[in-house]
Formats: sequence, structure tokens, C-alpha cells
Amino acid sequence: MESQKIIDLLTAYVTQERLTTLNKVLDERTNYISVVLEDIFQTHNASAVLRSCDCFGIQNVNFIENRYSYMENKDVAMGSSQWLSIRRFNQKENNTLDAIKAVRDAGYRIVATTPHTNDVLIKDLDLSKGKIALFFGSEKPGLSDIVMNNADEFVRIPMYGFTESFNISVSAALCLYELTTKLRNSDIDWHLSPAERTELLAQWMKLSARNAEGLIREYEKRGKLG
Repeated sequence: MESQKIIDLLTAYVTQERLTTLNKVLDERTNYISVVLEDIFQTHNASAVLRSCDCFGIQNVNFIENRYSYMENKDVAMGSSQWLSIRRFNQKENNTLDAIKAVRDAGYRIVATTPHTNDVLIKDLDLSKGKIALFFGSEKPGLSDIVMNNADEFVRIPMYGFTESFNISVSAALCLYELTTKLRNSDIDWHLSPAERTELLAQWMKLSARNAEGLIREYEKRGKLG
């Protein structure tokens, strides 16, 4: 069933207040920045990243599952995953190259969040050059050599203490705060396209309307009979 038809059907079953909230959140959603998590084995960290993505308006999150599969920690994620577009790469023993190809084919620059000879501070990353996919790795091993060898750019967060790195969920939150603030203060058109917005609104209305799937099935049934 087409997204617009779903919206038209379910509008009568969603309160005006809820519909206003959905559209308000859609106004701030972006696909200009995507997040990619490579082999995160601590579920609370991965779930915290999802929560930050939702809070900062990041719609697309990708999981690379090589040795470890993502298991949501509901107490940490706080329901954020249902509002996000999540893609999981887990069909092979090593899925990193597939994920890199997929996001690159979608028009994203591969940005590794790790210190490197050619890195820049997160605040200095040039967003005007095009969409970015931020890659985060597990705390101890970090990003794989595959990501490092295929990255277009590298960014780091400034640190002034003895500890070598931030917790991954903290790193993601700091990066997303810096980049989304910069993005929203720029002249870049970072909003969802009309088609993306319509598709997402239909998905969210299905989550918001009671017995949405039943209503849709009944509508389609009547259409076939008519």
C-alpha cells in the first residue's frame, strides 16, 4: 500500500496532537549524516548510540555484525530504535566491505572516527563536500583495518587527559552534537526529501495508530472486493 494512502487512511485514527508531534520531528530529521557501528559487542553502548541518533535527528543507522550481533538494551535505547531506519550487515563472516560499498553507493563519504595522520578535529570536518557516514568501532579494538584503508576522511575529538579515548556512546554523542549543530547553522539542504518524509510519516503513523495493520488489511480487502 502506498505511503500517502496509509497516511490518508490512518489520519482519522491518530490524534491531532500526535500528528503535530510526528511532523515536528520530521522537520528536524536528516539523512545527510548516517551512523555506522562496526562490531559493537556491548549492547548498552550500541543502544545508547541509537538513543543519541534519535535525539539529534539522525535517521539512518547501520550495524556491521561480524563477530557480534546487535541486541537492543531496551532500558538504554528507550524505544528509539522504532523511529530509526536501521540496516544490518550480517550475511557473511566479514561484512565490513559490503557496508562500506552500500553507504558509498548511497552517496556518503566514509568518515572514520579515529585519530590518524590525516585526521581533522570533528569541528573542522567540511560538511559542504557532501553526505557523510560516520564509522564507529568497539572501544578496545577500534575500527578494523578494512575501514581504515577505505575511509575517505578521518576525524578525532580533542582530549586533554590521560585516557586515550572516550566511551563509544559518548564519542557518538559528542560527534553528532557538533556536526548536527554545524549542519543546522549552514546553508546545506539537510532536510528529508518529500518522498523520504512521506514514507517515514507513513511508518510512524503505523506505530502511532491502534491496530494500524488491521485497518490497512481491511482497507485493502475492501478495495479488492470493490
